[in-house]
Amino acid sequence: MKILSIETSCDETALSIIEASGTVKTPKFKVLANEIASQASLHAQYGGVFPAVAKREHTKACIPILKRVLTEAKMEKPLKKKVSDKKQERKLSKILDREPELLKDLLEYIPLIKKPKIDAIAVTYGPGLEPALWVGVNFAKSLSSAWDIPVIPVNHMEGHILSVLPTDGKNVNTKDFPLPAIALLISGGHTELILIKDWMKYKKIGETRDDAVGEAFDKVARMLGLPYPGGPQISRLAAESRKERVGSEGPHSATDARTEQFSSKKIAYPQNLLFPNILPRPMIHTKDFDFSFSGLKTAVLYLIQKINETPKGLTEEIKKEIAREFEDSVTEVLMKKTMLAIEKYGAKMLIVGGGVSANTHIRESLAKSLGSSAPKLKIYFPDKGLSTDNSLMIAMAGYFTYLKKKKHSISGIKAKGNLSL
Repeated sequence: MKILSIETSCDETALSIIEASGTVKTPKFKVLANEIASQASLHAQYGGVFPAVAKREHTKACIPILKRVLTEAKMEKPLKKKVSDKKQERKLSKILDREPELLKDLLEYIPLIKKPKIDAIAVTYGPGLEPALWVGVNFAKSLSSAWDIPVIPVNHMEGHILSVLPTDGKNVNTKDFPLPAIALLISGGHTELILIKDWMKYKKIGETRDDAVGEAFDKVARMLGLPYPGGPQISRLAAESRKERVGSEGPHSATDARTEQFSSKKIAYPQNLLFPNILPRPMIHTKDFDFSFSGLKTAVLYLIQKINETPKGLTEEIKKEIAREFEDSVTEVLMKKTMLAIEKYGAKMLIVGGGVSANTHIRESLAKSLGSSAPKLKIYFPDKGLSTDNSLMIAMAGYFTYLKKKKHSISGIKAKGNLSL
C-alpha cells in the first residue's frame, strides 16, 4: 500500500510517500518521496520554538510540500479543467476553519489534480506543540475528505522507535531486531526509557521529572551565548575541548574514563582540570529509571555566574570546558540509566531515537560502553537524517498501526500535545 505521511509536531513541516508491504514482523518500506521544511532560522530569534510562529509556518508550507512529494512520487496528474464541488468546499471550510490560509491554498490546488493513488494518510497527532499538531491533523482530515482516503493517527514517539527500520525497499529480517528491547528516546521535549516486549506494545519505565535532555542542551547553550538550536553548538564546543585535551588526559574523553565500569556499581569521578568541582550527574545513583536535568542546568548557571565575577570572565576556552563537562554529565546519566534498564529487563536490543540521538558523543559513548559490557546486545540508531522530526518514521508507524487497526474515523482524531506511549 502507498501511504502519505504528515508531521507537524514542532517546527518542521514534513511530508513523505512510502510504499509499504508485509506484516508487522516482516515489514518492507520503500521511499517514493520525502520533503521537509525547517523553521529553525525563524525561531532562532526567540531562542526556541515559538508556537504561534510554528503554526503559521506550517499552514504556509503544507500545500507547497504536498506538491513536491506528489511530483517526486510521480503522482501529480493534472486535470484538463478545474473541477468545482461546492458541497466539498463547505466540508473543507469546516475542517480548516482555523487555518484559512491553508484552506485557500488547498481549494486552489486540489481541484486541479486527479486523486493520487494513495491508500492511507498517516499523521502525527501527538505529542508535540498542540497548535502545530492541529495544522497537520486538520490538513490530513481535509485531504481525507477531498480524496476519500482513510487517516491513520500516529504517536510521534512510536515514530522515533520505528525510525531505525530500513527504508530501502528490502525485507526486514526480524532476527536483527530481537525482543525484548529498550528504547531510549531523547529529544527537545522528551527523555524516556521504553520497554518493548513486542512491536506496538510499549511500557514507559522511566522519564524526565523536569527538563528534557534536548531542552537542557538548548538552555545551557543560551547561557553560553550560543545560537539556537543549541544542541549542535554545545557538541561542537565539547568536541573542540576534547580534541585540545588529548595528550594532557590521554586519547579518551573524561566520559570514557568515568564509564569504563558500567552497571549498578558506583562510578568514581576525577576532578575537572579547570574547575575545582565538576558538574553534578543528577540521579545517576538512584534505583529507578527516571531522569532530572533541571539541577544540572542550574549548576551551569551558578558556575557561569561565579566565572563572570573573575577578571577574565567567560572566555571561549572556558565555554568549551563547560560544554564538554555538561555533555559528559548528560551522557553518563543516560548511559547509566539505560544499562540498568537493559540489565533488569534482559533486553536483547537497544533503540536510541529522537533528535538528541544525532549527538556524536552520546552515540559513540553508548556504543563503546555497551559494546564492552553487553557484547551480545544489538544497538540501533536511526540515520542522522531520521533522528530529528521527520515524516518517514510517521509513515512506518502508520503502516504498523494500519495493520493492527484497519478502520479509523477522522472525526475522532484530535491533536494531543501531551500524548504518551
